[in-house]
Amino acid sequence: MKNITAISLLALAAANASFAQDLVPQATSQWYIDGQATVEQMLARQPNTNTAKNVILLIADGNGVGTNYATRMFDGQQKGGFGDENVLPYEAFPYLALVKTYNINASTPDSAPTAAAMNTGVKQRFNLVNLGENAITKDCTTEAGNELTTFAEIVAEAGKSVGIVSTARLTHATPAAVYAKTAYRNWEDAVPDECDTSRDIATQLFDSMQSGVIDFAMGGGRRHFAPDGAALDEGGTGRRKDGRDLIAEAQAAGAQYAWNTETAMALNLDGSTPVLALMEDSHMKYEADRDDSDEPSLAAMTKMAIEYLAHNEGGYFLEIEAGRVDHANHDGNLARTVRDGVAFAEAVAMADAMTDDADTLIIVTADHDHAISFNGYCGRGTPITGLCMGVDNEGIGHNGVPELASDGRPYTVAGYLNGAGSVLREDMNWAGVRPELTQEEALDIDYLQQALIPRSSETHSPVDVAVYAKGPWAHLFDGTIEQNVIFHVMHHAVSAR
Repeated sequence: MKNITAISLLALAAANASFAQDLVPQATSQWYIDGQATVEQMLARQPNTNTAKNVILLIADGNGVGTNYATRMFDGQQKGGFGDENVLPYEAFPYLALVKTYNINASTPDSAPTAAAMNTGVKQRFNLVNLGENAITKDCTTEAGNELTTFAEIVAEAGKSVGIVSTARLTHATPAAVYAKTAYRNWEDAVPDECDTSRDIATQLFDSMQSGVIDFAMGGGRRHFAPDGAALDEGGTGRRKDGRDLIAEAQAAGAQYAWNTETAMALNLDGSTPVLALMEDSHMKYEADRDDSDEPSLAAMTKMAIEYLAHNEGGYFLEIEAGRVDHANHDGNLARTVRDGVAFAEAVAMADAMTDDADTLIIVTADHDHAISFNGYCGRGTPITGLCMGVDNEGIGHNGVPELASDGRPYTVAGYLNGAGSVLREDMNWAGVRPELTQEEALDIDYLQQALIPRSSETHSPVDVAVYAKGPWAHLFDGTIEQNVIFHVMHHAVSAR
């Protein structure tokens, strides 16, 4: 009788669920109303099983869940809010998963094999690019026979156009994974003398453009395409020991070349002529240091790439990287990290606005995480790059009073487990005392977050990253997946009939 009664009560409760919800005292709370609206949106979702004409893979290098949180907070606070309530453009995408980023021989991954896993469908060894599991790092004799077929090669063979956009050097790990196959990610403009059958990464980009695999390439890295000592567009010099001028060779072969905002804006984007745009000798500038007249934003480059690639009626594959999110994290400089993070979010919004969910699969992710961490207990609205302010027990914002550690000194919201901001000092036999810190100092654009373990460059982290997606077959992103699965979703999306 007890079980029958319980079942009856449950059935009655279910039948009157909507009525009961209106009776609970919290039903008029905006939190409650918004929660119900979210459930309704989820219930209305319908999987998109169209064939993907286009695939856009956006990677914010090093943008783990923690860094993404900091960017969300910073963006929201810049807009006048507390930060917590802010939603970055891709955070509104309907499908997401967690991604395991380890390499086959490293728990804490490197950018080259993580990006390569997304471009080939298999995990790889630390510091390799698009070589199978029998290849050995820095051993060029293991390249032959271990080269993997890339997603770019597959879709180019099917008639699609391929583009790369990055704020890092185009020869750097993540963009290189679109086209290169090498035993060492740092062979950007030369290979060891004994590697007579190998090609450096810049040469491989040139060859990929010549063969028709890569149609549009825009980013940094000018020095790796020019002869050693040759004068470059902005006063730098080339680094190629083989004497080749790949920029001149590309132009002679019919490619368009750009090196700043003005020349980029003059490019013909009708899709008829390949584009090689090298905006800096090395990496492009941090967003905090960038001038629109000097070099375009990531969103502007994204716009140019899509305008160009969209002329192919057969579709395209475009990989977009916010490379300097990673570099600022390595520096322990959160102020620049989050500004490049916001620039990445703007690029995602641009890609989304210029495409149709019906035929374009958009994937937003990171290649790996960083050793960033967050302190408590901070009140709402505490500036994410500043000092942790206390909770106001009578309001909803912080109380304006810095929280103090046991040493009697304030601390920032964010820090790093290791890095250049370590409080341990060599002249104190690797002991240390945390210095006094003001809010003005903490908010300075050049401030390095306090860290524990001393290192010249902060390290990656093995923690999972997120993937957000929308468009054809985006619903396949679910649960916790291996990083190489991203390739398989892309491949299925363009192959599905």
